[in-house]
Amino acid sequence: MLGASAQAVVLEGVGHASIYNEDLASARAEARSAAVRDLALQYEARVSTRDTMENGVLTESRVRLASSARARNVKVIDEHRSGNLLRVTVRGDISASRASCDGGDAARLKKRVAITGFPLLYPGQARVGRIDDAGEILPQQLQQGLREAGNLQVFSATTSRLFPDLLNAPTLQQGDNRLTNVVQVAREMGVQFVVAGVIRDIGVADPAAWGSSVLDKMQRRFGGADMRRRFSVDLMVFDGFSGSPVYQQRFETAADWNAGPGSSVGFGSEGFRKTQYGEAVAGAIGEMTQAVAEALACQPFMARITRVEGQLVTLASGATAGLRPGDELHLYRSARYFDSLGGTPELSDSQMTVTLNNVHPDFSNGKMPVTGGQVNIQRDDIAIIW
Repeated sequence: MLGASAQAVVLEGVGHASIYNEDLASARAEARSAAVRDLALQYEARVSTRDTMENGVLTESRVRLASSARARNVKVIDEHRSGNLLRVTVRGDISASRASCDGGDAARLKKRVAITGFPLLYPGQARVGRIDDAGEILPQQLQQGLREAGNLQVFSATTSRLFPDLLNAPTLQQGDNRLTNVVQVAREMGVQFVVAGVIRDIGVADPAAWGSSVLDKMQRRFGGADMRRRFSVDLMVFDGFSGSPVYQQRFETAADWNAGPGSSVGFGSEGFRKTQYGEAVAGAIGEMTQAVAEALACQPFMARITRVEGQLVTLASGATAGLRPGDELHLYRSARYFDSLGGTPELSDSQMTVTLNNVHPDFSNGKMPVTGGQVNIQRDDIAIIW
């Protein structure tokens, strides 16, 4: 216990939210998120400022408060409503984030990420509560959390399935087990990373407990039935240029499925969120969101080269990613060999850089010291900021 306490501490956080149109479930979720942020900021807070000056005059000043702390085992211990204001108090184990890359230049840039669908391994488990839309709603909630964090550019592909063989995912049996579809999705969407997953288990502990007989209803009402429901999801993050996995983790939780008859219709419905199970699932999705952000925090920023004309280099990334005129990116040649044309491309440092002088929302261009032909820099090569 002493060793564990040296790494994590137990803190309480308070969050507030306004209740609109008597939507208590949405207010509860918002207040819980605010309380978790309060937990993290109590453990570790960083204040950064950014000033913009033009002709010696301050035109913009931004102050950012952030934390890299990690919250686990978060539980709501108190909830109080006063008029249209809801206050939620939570308690959780707080520890330092596993990944901290504030010193790198890539930390200020927003990497592009595509979130694909999370199909159900056993769709029949979704009949109880009619939550068969979980495969699309879960990744939508994940992408919403990542967008609110503001450190990534998030693109939606929640209706697409990355793996035809869910039981053996993430392995894709296609010739030599290459993850060729990851590279294809990343190229089509213009992203650096692809997030995918499989919902392994959303089944109830005792299916017999959900019968319609009078005895079954009495057992559920007086606590004589096992009402627990499981939640198990495999989360994978892939590098879009190579198809290689950069993160993989299974997230699991369980709680009572205490939804009334007909109150829950859909994974993201108000009735679902009000259940103990829905609250536990929301906590697990919050952990998944933080895990993705941490997994990508230390990755370099990479942009595909779309055109090379003499010394002019054009990149498929621009101001929306945080690139600015004057930024310098290292150029890497992307090579494939005839004996493995479908394999992972090999990157080699050209020892050249490009300095941006024109930055547009979705693309940018700049000059390199020599012409592209002299160092064999061409379309589909990579520019990197570490």
